[in-house]
Amino acid sequence: MPGIVSWIRHRLFPSHSGHGAHSTMSAGSPQPTGSGLLSPGVVDTPDCRPPRARLDDHLFCWLLDSSPRQIEQPLPLTSKVLRELDTRLRDDTLNELPRQPLTLPTLMRTLASDATSRKEVTDIILGDASLTNQVLQVANSPFFKVSDHPVESVDQAVFLLGLDGIRNVASASVMRPMLAARNSAESTFSQRVWRWGLTCARAAELIALNNRQESTSYFMVGLLPALSYLTLRREVQSIFDQRFPDQHPTPHIFHEAMQRYEWATAQKIAHAWGLPPGYHALLLTAERPAPDQEHSPLNDGIVLGTREVLRDAHQRNLGIDELLPLLSINEEQLDRVRQILSRLLSEGLSSR
Repeated sequence: MPGIVSWIRHRLFPSHSGHGAHSTMSAGSPQPTGSGLLSPGVVDTPDCRPPRARLDDHLFCWLLDSSPRQIEQPLPLTSKVLRELDTRLRDDTLNELPRQPLTLPTLMRTLASDATSRKEVTDIILGDASLTNQVLQVANSPFFKVSDHPVESVDQAVFLLGLDGIRNVASASVMRPMLAARNSAESTFSQRVWRWGLTCARAAELIALNNRQESTSYFMVGLLPALSYLTLRREVQSIFDQRFPDQHPTPHIFHEAMQRYEWATAQKIAHAWGLPPGYHALLLTAERPAPDQEHSPLNDGIVLGTREVLRDAHQRNLGIDELLPLLSINEEQLDRVRQILSRLLSEGLSSR
């Protein structure tokens, strides 16, 4: 059985290239009119900043459940906290860096081999009871399920999804527990960042397929920015707990930490987990794209995934006419990818 990724490749991406003509948002689509939840009749003050900068600000307002004013309002402690965070990153002394999942190295080596059999993958997953449970939960979520019938065993999941599909399920299954909230204070953030991360990862994978590139590594790498955001949020809280126990971090400090150190933290995680060098290269290309690599699938996936998550949550986002120039796919291809993402989001992309 070819698996879900092969089906997507052949059914959704016939050969096309270049950007199509720009369009406006489709009739009936929510218009980004408010600073948070969309409210009909609210008129925005024109914002002349580049579309990508505006999209990022809309994302952080949603992730941090804050207003633009709260995001922009610094504390006197901001510079001290960022210096401490910079030192911890430079000296490899982060308190909140996620530890390598025990089965990850073996699982990745096995899945990377062209000679891998379904039985080998099944045996590795079944050897870890926690991973087995996560795989079955993820395989039955709207984001991955391929039939109306529940997946009841790991072997069935591997058979239905194929090796390409099970790579993504395994990646999400390894990552999900690390993005779970530890307490009520980070509950909303962890749920939203997981939803955002999965959507961006799937968008990056689909855009890589469209560009005829190896796609499964983009899914795993596409999840790392979400984990880096949660890691940085926890590290900032750790700094306050240790050095400024009488004060509390603000949305502005969280925002500044995530914007400045997203990629450095993602690289630290990739290194700590022993991910292949190619994964580090994908992260570096996304952080510092060469002139001919401006539209990497990872960057494009983050842009598109961000826009679709915000649109689904009825938050301010971008119109199609502003979105298309930020991507490497044309309007017809964008519509196909958006249909997939919209369906997954509307069916209740698991955030639990």
